[in-house]
Amino acid sequence: MRSGPTRRHPVTIAVMMAGLLLFAVTVSAQSSGGILLDDFSNGDGQSLIGTRWEGFTDRVMGGRSDMSARIVRTVDGPAMHMTGRVTTENNGGFIQVRLPLSETEHFDASGYQGVVVTVRGNGDNYYVHLRTTRTRLPWAHYKQALPVTEEWRRVELPFEIFEGAHMLGGRRVDTDRLRSVAVVAGGADFQADIQVREIAFY
Repeated sequence: MRSGPTRRHPVTIAVMMAGLLLFAVTVSAQSSGGILLDDFSNGDGQSLIGTRWEGFTDRVMGGRSDMSARIVRTVDGPAMHMTGRVTTENNGGFIQVRLPLSETEHFDASGYQGVVVTVRGNGDNYYVHLRTTRTRLPWAHYKQALPVTEEWRRVELPFEIFEGAHMLGGRRVDTDRLRSVAVVAGGADFQADIQVREIAFY
């Protein structure tokens, strides 16, 4: 499955409870020796590290998948909620929300062990994708399966288990040269429904 080239879609952002817009307070991005990339407390699509979430689908390459992403208020706090119809028709088959890690060239995550995601959903085909300065092709990335259940679950994904896809060079993640992290639904025909409450490097 190629995860690009893709068309960038603005992510619709709303924090809602009983139809009311809520306002959240930004918290520290440092957490237990790691860095908290986002807990969606800003409520407007801007992460705790200052970059903004982006939404992508396979439609620019002829695919037919659809997506919606917004910030919702759960009883446990705000979360990014991505839903959509993923279809492999016309060589497509993915939707994703992606967070650039730097406004400049890259982000140095060499001091961390991996990605940790607090997540719940319908248990279908989900992944975390990483892009670095080495992933020059639009569809190149490093990926690892993201196990999802109906209950909130904290999932740790060490950098060393990410596998390169469509790479021209090395197969290991250059953790000192990261460009983005993404939560992806893809690889099969299904209705995606996933919520992310926190995403961090640990």
